[in-house]
Amino acid sequence: MSFLKVLALAAVAALPLSAFATGGHDAVGCVGCHAIHTAKGEIIFAVNANKQVVNPKTKQPYSGTTALCLGCHEESSKGGQGYAPIAGHISHPYGLAQVDAKIAKVPGELLREGGRFECLGCHDPHPSNPYYKYLRVDTAKGSKMDAFCAVCHPIKADVATVAERAVLFTSMDETGNRVLAPKSAAKEQKAPAAAPADGSAPKAAPAKKKK
Repeated sequence: MSFLKVLALAAVAALPLSAFATGGHDAVGCVGCHAIHTAKGEIIFAVNANKQVVNPKTKQPYSGTTALCLGCHEESSKGGQGYAPIAGHISHPYGLAQVDAKIAKVPGELLREGGRFECLGCHDPHPSNPYYKYLRVDTAKGSKMDAFCAVCHPIKADVATVAERAVLFTSMDETGNRVLAPKSAAKEQKAPAAAPADGSAPKAAPAKKKK
Protein backbone atom coordinates (compact mmCIF):
# COMPACT_ATOMS: atom_id res chain seq x y z
CA MET A 1 0.00 0.00 0.00
CA SER A 2 1.40 3.38 -1.00
CA PHE A 3 2.26 6.05 1.52
CA LEU A 4 -0.48 8.35 0.16
CA LYS A 5 -3.16 5.68 0.63
CA VAL A 6 -2.03 5.02 4.19
CA LEU A 7 -2.08 8.75 4.89
CA ALA A 8 -5.59 9.12 3.43
CA LEU A 9 -6.93 6.20 5.50
CA ALA A 10 -5.36 7.62 8.64
CA ALA A 11 -6.98 10.99 8.00
CA VAL A 12 -10.41 9.42 7.53
CA ALA A 13 -10.02 7.35 10.69
CA ALA A 14 -9.12 10.48 12.65
CA LEU A 15 -12.30 12.29 11.65
CA PRO A 16 -15.14 12.33 14.19
CA LEU A 17 -18.25 10.44 13.15
CA SER A 18 -20.13 13.72 13.05
CA ALA A 19 -18.12 14.71 9.98
CA PHE A 20 -20.03 12.18 7.91
CA ALA A 21 -23.45 13.54 8.87
CA THR A 22 -25.26 16.34 7.05
CA GLY A 23 -23.60 18.69 9.51
CA GLY A 24 -21.65 18.35 12.71
CA HIS A 25 -24.58 19.36 14.89
CA ASP A 26 -26.94 16.92 13.15
CA ALA A 27 -24.97 13.99 14.49
CA VAL A 28 -24.66 15.11 18.11
CA GLY A 29 -28.37 15.93 18.51
CA CYS A 30 -29.91 18.17 21.16
CA VAL A 31 -28.04 16.69 24.12
CA GLY A 32 -24.71 17.12 22.39
CA CYS A 33 -25.01 20.85 23.05
CA HIS A 34 -27.62 21.04 25.81
CA ALA A 35 -27.76 19.26 29.17
CA ILE A 36 -31.23 18.99 30.66
CA HIS A 37 -30.26 18.63 34.35
CA THR A 38 -26.48 19.06 34.40
CA ALA A 39 -26.04 22.32 32.52
CA LYS A 40 -22.71 24.13 32.67
CA GLY A 41 -23.92 27.53 31.59
CA GLU A 42 -26.78 29.62 30.26
CA ILE A 43 -29.35 28.15 27.85
CA ILE A 44 -28.62 24.78 29.54
CA PHE A 45 -25.39 24.41 27.58
CA ALA A 46 -23.61 21.08 28.01
CA VAL A 47 -20.13 22.55 27.49
CA ASN A 48 -18.46 25.21 29.62
CA ALA A 49 -18.45 28.67 28.07
CA ASN A 50 -14.99 29.66 26.86
CA LYS A 51 -13.53 32.20 29.29
CA GLN A 52 -9.98 32.07 27.95
CA VAL A 53 -10.27 33.61 24.50
CA VAL A 54 -10.11 37.39 24.66
CA ASN A 55 -12.01 39.78 22.40
CA PRO A 56 -9.29 41.84 20.65
CA LYS A 57 -11.46 44.97 20.75
CA THR A 58 -12.51 44.94 24.40
CA LYS A 59 -9.53 42.98 25.76
CA GLN A 60 -12.06 41.00 27.80
CA PRO A 61 -13.17 37.36 27.47
CA TYR A 62 -16.11 36.81 25.15
CA SER A 63 -19.54 36.53 26.73
CA GLY A 64 -23.06 35.47 25.77
CA THR A 65 -23.67 32.92 23.05
CA THR A 66 -20.30 33.65 21.48
CA ALA A 67 -18.55 32.25 24.56
CA LEU A 68 -20.80 29.19 24.38
CA CYS A 69 -19.97 28.57 20.72
CA LEU A 70 -16.27 28.97 21.42
CA GLY A 71 -16.62 26.32 24.12
CA CYS A 72 -16.51 23.83 21.23
CA HIS A 73 -15.18 25.85 18.31
CA GLU A 74 -11.78 26.79 19.70
CA GLU A 75 -8.53 24.92 20.22
CA SER A 76 -8.22 22.95 23.47
CA SER A 77 -5.19 25.04 24.43
CA LYS A 78 -7.49 28.08 24.33
CA GLY A 79 -10.34 26.68 26.40
CA GLY A 80 -12.31 24.95 23.63
CA GLN A 81 -13.06 21.40 22.54
CA GLY A 82 -11.13 21.67 19.27
CA TYR A 83 -14.10 21.09 16.93
CA ALA A 84 -13.58 23.18 13.77
CA PRO A 85 -11.70 25.86 15.75
CA ILE A 86 -12.22 29.49 14.72
CA ALA A 87 -9.25 31.76 14.14
CA GLY A 88 -10.71 35.02 15.44
CA HIS A 89 -7.96 37.27 14.08
CA ILE A 90 -8.75 36.30 10.47
CA SER A 91 -12.48 35.70 10.84
CA HIS A 92 -15.55 37.83 10.24
CA PRO A 93 -16.11 39.86 13.45
CA TYR A 94 -18.28 38.31 16.16
CA GLY A 95 -19.08 39.03 19.78
CA LEU A 96 -19.73 42.73 19.10
CA ALA A 97 -21.67 44.81 21.63
CA GLN A 98 -22.95 46.92 18.75
CA VAL A 99 -22.50 47.22 15.00
CA ASP A 100 -21.06 50.28 13.29
CA ALA A 101 -23.82 51.41 10.91
CA LYS A 102 -21.19 52.70 8.47
CA ILE A 103 -19.82 49.18 8.08
CA ALA A 104 -22.94 47.01 8.07
CA LYS A 105 -26.71 47.39 7.96
CA VAL A 106 -27.67 44.39 10.07
CA PRO A 107 -31.37 43.38 10.19
CA GLY A 108 -32.85 43.25 13.67
CA GLU A 109 -33.53 39.50 13.28
CA LEU A 110 -29.77 38.89 13.28
CA LEU A 111 -29.04 40.85 16.46
CA ARG A 112 -29.47 39.63 20.03
CA GLU A 113 -29.83 41.10 23.50
CA GLY A 114 -30.44 44.69 22.50
CA GLY A 115 -28.18 44.89 19.48
CA ARG A 116 -25.33 42.46 20.07
CA PHE A 117 -23.86 40.69 17.04
CA GLU A 118 -22.99 37.13 18.06
CA CYS A 119 -22.09 33.96 16.15
CA LEU A 120 -25.85 33.40 15.84
CA GLY A 121 -26.08 36.49 13.67
CA CYS A 122 -24.65 34.54 10.73
CA HIS A 123 -25.38 30.96 11.80
CA ASP A 124 -28.40 29.09 13.10
CA PRO A 125 -26.81 26.01 14.72
CA HIS A 126 -29.86 23.77 14.97
CA PRO A 127 -30.17 20.69 12.71
CA SER A 128 -33.45 22.05 11.34
CA ASN A 129 -31.41 24.59 9.39
CA PRO A 130 -31.25 23.31 5.77
CA TYR A 131 -28.53 25.69 4.63
CA TYR A 132 -24.80 25.25 3.99
CA LYS A 133 -22.58 25.53 7.08
CA TYR A 134 -25.68 26.43 9.12
CA LEU A 135 -25.74 29.86 7.48
CA ARG A 136 -29.04 31.70 7.86
CA VAL A 137 -29.38 32.37 4.12
CA ASP A 138 -29.47 29.88 1.24
CA THR A 139 -26.14 30.19 -0.59
CA ALA A 140 -26.63 27.21 -2.92
CA LYS A 141 -24.08 25.21 -0.91
CA GLY A 142 -21.64 28.10 -0.86
CA SER A 143 -21.70 28.94 -4.56
CA LYS A 144 -23.78 32.10 -4.03
CA MET A 145 -22.22 33.75 -1.02
CA ASP A 146 -23.18 37.16 -2.42
CA ALA A 147 -26.77 36.52 -1.31
CA PHE A 148 -25.56 36.00 2.26
CA CYS A 149 -23.21 39.00 2.35
CA ALA A 150 -25.80 41.32 0.81
CA VAL A 151 -28.13 40.88 3.80
CA CYS A 152 -25.88 43.17 5.87
CA HIS A 153 -23.83 44.82 3.11
CA PRO A 154 -26.40 45.71 0.40
CA ILE A 155 -24.53 48.80 -0.79
CA LYS A 156 -21.57 46.60 -1.78
CA ALA A 157 -23.61 43.97 -3.67
CA ASP A 158 -24.87 44.06 -7.24
CA VAL A 159 -28.40 45.31 -7.86
CA ALA A 160 -29.80 41.92 -8.91
CA THR A 161 -28.64 40.22 -5.70
CA VAL A 162 -30.13 42.90 -3.47
CA ALA A 163 -33.41 42.80 -5.41
CA GLU A 164 -33.84 39.09 -4.63
CA ARG A 165 -34.47 39.90 -0.94
CA ALA A 166 -32.82 36.91 0.71
CA VAL A 167 -35.00 34.98 3.16
CA LEU A 168 -33.55 34.56 6.66
CA PHE A 169 -33.75 31.23 8.47
CA THR A 170 -34.29 31.10 12.22
CA SER A 171 -35.13 28.41 14.74
CA MET A 172 -34.80 30.77 17.70
CA ASP A 173 -38.42 31.90 17.78
CA GLU A 174 -40.92 29.13 18.53
CA THR A 175 -43.82 31.57 18.18
CA GLY A 176 -43.30 32.12 14.46
CA ASN A 177 -42.23 30.41 11.27
CA ARG A 178 -38.78 28.93 10.92
CA VAL A 179 -38.21 31.06 7.86
CA LEU A 180 -38.64 34.81 8.16
CA ALA A 181 -40.08 35.97 4.85
CA PRO A 182 -39.64 39.56 3.62
CA LYS A 183 -42.29 41.91 5.03
CA SER A 184 -43.94 42.40 1.64
CA ALA A 185 -44.38 38.64 1.17
CA ALA A 186 -45.58 38.15 4.75
CA LYS A 187 -48.45 40.62 4.22
CA GLU A 188 -49.60 38.74 1.14
CA GLN A 189 -49.76 35.39 2.94
CA LYS A 190 -53.19 34.50 4.34
CA ALA A 191 -53.63 32.33 7.43
CA PRO A 192 -55.39 28.97 6.74
CA ALA A 193 -58.98 28.59 7.95
CA ALA A 194 -59.22 27.23 11.49
CA ALA A 195 -60.65 23.72 11.87
CA PRO A 196 -63.96 23.38 13.79
CA ALA A 197 -63.82 21.98 17.31
CA ASP A 198 -65.54 18.76 16.20
CA GLY A 199 -62.60 17.87 13.98
CA SER A 200 -64.47 18.20 10.69
CA ALA A 201 -62.97 20.00 7.71
CA PRO A 202 -63.34 23.78 7.71
CA LYS A 203 -66.21 25.07 5.58
CA ALA A 204 -65.42 27.19 2.58
CA ALA A 205 -66.44 30.83 2.75
CA PRO A 206 -69.74 31.50 0.95
CA ALA A 207 -69.33 32.98 -2.52
CA LYS A 208 -70.21 36.62 -2.91
CA LYS A 209 -73.44 37.25 -4.82
CA LYS A 210 -73.12 39.13 -8.02
CA LYS A 211 -75.04 42.38 -8.15
